Amino acid sequence: MTAAVVPDPDKDHSADKIAARGLKGIVAADTTICDVDGEVGKLIYRGYNIHDLATKSSFEETAYLLFKGDLPSAAELAAFKKLLVTHREIEPEVLAFLKSLPRHTPPMTSLRSAVSMSAAYDPLAEDDSPAANFEKSIRLTAEMTTIIAAIRRLSAGLEPVAPRSDLSHAGNFMYMLNGTVPSADAEKAMDLILILHAEHGLNASTFAARVIAATLSDIYSAITGAIGALKGPLHGGANTEVLKTLLEIGSVENVVPWVDAVRAKKGKFMGFGHAVYQVEDPRAIHLKELSRRLGIETGDSTLYDISIAMEQAVKNAIKKNCNVDFYSASLQYYMGIPGDMFTCVFAASRIVGWCAHVLEQVSDNKIIRPSSNYIGAPERTIGDR
Repeated sequence: MTAAVVPDPDKDHSADKIAARGLKGIVAADTTICDVDGEVGKLIYRGYNIHDLATKSSFEETAYLLFKGDLPSAAELAAFKKLLVTHREIEPEVLAFLKSLPRHTPPMTSLRSAVSMSAAYDPLAEDDSPAANFEKSIRLTAEMTTIIAAIRRLSAGLEPVAPRSDLSHAGNFMYMLNGTVPSADAEKAMDLILILHAEHGLNASTFAARVIAATLSDIYSAITGAIGALKGPLHGGANTEVLKTLLEIGSVENVVPWVDAVRAKKGKFMGFGHAVYQVEDPRAIHLKELSRRLGIETGDSTLYDISIAMEQAVKNAIKKNCNVDFYSASLQYYMGIPGDMFTCVFAASRIVGWCAHVLEQVSDNKIIRPSSNYIGAPERTIGDR
């Protein structure tokens, strides 16, 4: 028999463990959902390059792919769309709750609370079977847009617009947000935004969802936690800051002086660089062209023109490419979406990735319980007093 190893009480064992701050570089899960390669700028959903999905797919197809693992057949897609439409309506009690909130309530606070509340009205809420979890994922994806559109309109003092069954997911979202059927380019822009933001590996909010799901809590709890993580400015909200910057700059002529001023005070350029991508964000290029087209459609391309000039000036100054948040700012502005709603739109897309990861987590579950490296005071006693 081997003798037990007794730790030396006089040795400082804290040096034996090194904490990975922010878990950077730590592999926490095996997944078949998404591959993010920051070195070469590649984003893959279930084996499909994001460029393929952005140019040849729809949000509904992409959502099905992320949930199920393969692109749907025509019949499967039709059935999936029908289910999404079926779940577009939200409970009257949830709408009444949103109406009861103060007008100044932050949109993400309203969204987090409404999604949590909606669980009380879902008869499948506590059913953790694979079929029920898939159904709830569809319900959450569908109702998220209705809740967000209601939040946007109520904050503007307007009545919410009921969903329509004859529009695509993106088209209906735009209709509920603005009260009018969107143009073809505006609908395409929303569809593209939803596809590009749907999934991005173990980002903070997705990891939060998996941690909660791993305790075998319900999917609504996991998604509520994910929304809470996305609400943080270090995760969501970068495109909101980009919009503030574009409006502050005001004209193309002011771009270079503004960039020089920010560099002089060692400020940060929102919408440039990325925690993962060391090269160009593969999602960014798709939003740029639609921003140009919608700028022309609205009759005022100022923000797009400023964006073009700023992209070049910042790249020259700090050698960093813009990321997906940069052109989504001007694009959503042209779509009639106010800046304080941008993170909610992000959530309307990322709900698919969150749910896909919850489904994957519970299919082969192990509770997520990392250890910590204690660096506090050594053991001590209170003694006589």
